[in-house]
Amino acid sequence: MKVAPRFGPGHRVLVTGGAGFVPSHLVDSLVARGCTVVVLDNFVTGSKDNVAHLLEKPTFTLVEADISDGLPDHHPALAERFDAILHMASPASPTDFATLPVEILRVGSVGTLHLLDRAVADGARFLMASTSEAYGDPKEHPQRETYWGNVNPIGVRSVYDEAKRFSEAATMAYHRYRGLDAAIVRIFNTYGPRMRPDDGRAIPTFISQALRGEPITVHGTGNQTRSICYVEDLVRGILLLLDSTETGPVNCGTEHELTMRQLAELIVALSESTSQVTYVTRAADDPEMRRPDLTLARELLGYEPSVAPEDGLRRTIEHFRARLG
Repeated sequence: MKVAPRFGPGHRVLVTGGAGFVPSHLVDSLVARGCTVVVLDNFVTGSKDNVAHLLEKPTFTLVEADISDGLPDHHPALAERFDAILHMASPASPTDFATLPVEILRVGSVGTLHLLDRAVADGARFLMASTSEAYGDPKEHPQRETYWGNVNPIGVRSVYDEAKRFSEAATMAYHRYRGLDAAIVRIFNTYGPRMRPDDGRAIPTFISQALRGEPITVHGTGNQTRSICYVEDLVRGILLLLDSTETGPVNCGTEHELTMRQLAELIVALSESTSQVTYVTRAADDPEMRRPDLTLARELLGYEPSVAPEDGLRRTIEHFRARLG
């Protein structure tokens, strides 16, 4: 299966949360294609530094606003029709669940509805960035898109899990009943340059600790697993789905499944650190296993991740080394 590029020169694309880690890499690719890209971000977790290199480009516009309050009507870049809208906005790390719970719920509910209405009005393709968290602590392994999940609706992670599940339901309702050209991508654990060092996720935490020579704090026994995807592979998968006519949901990630202990030890080795692995109390509702079934992505989109964990982690470590000084 080969998907031809659908969006390029002459097409206008709106990306919410576009100054965040994953979305900023996606914006780079869209601008490189020749798209006119408008990024809307309130910088709660995103950073202007992630898109600073694009600010002088005539095909790029940065708008500071909160999509939960609706699209601002005062900015000329938002007045023209969009060909595609990518809803990537949401705080997404474990520390955010505790500090920004209402913001996460709002951007995944009213924020999504604002964008769905705009996509219908513009006749735009709408891509919803969902998450592997939609599967919760899965009883199925690997996780297929047909799996309904095992989610605690009132747990500490529920603000993110249920906001994304609501966004998926809303997207499908607009697709079925309002004729929206829509797609849902379920993003699995992704890493790479531009991650926040203090965002609470395993890879930036382990790398920061290793580079500082601090103990590597692994939660629980360290036997819980994640499948880690380098951001370059993820962006390619998202663009394939955007260019296609598929609705999904479609999993996107890799099958490189590691235990948290293995991940910590690999990062220590690659960073040539003297840090030792230590164990701390495991967070509530922390999933035991996480690995995508990529059958649909392969069959429908021709997607195939290509960056090995060692290569991606080396690149990420060097980025953090430069950033941390």
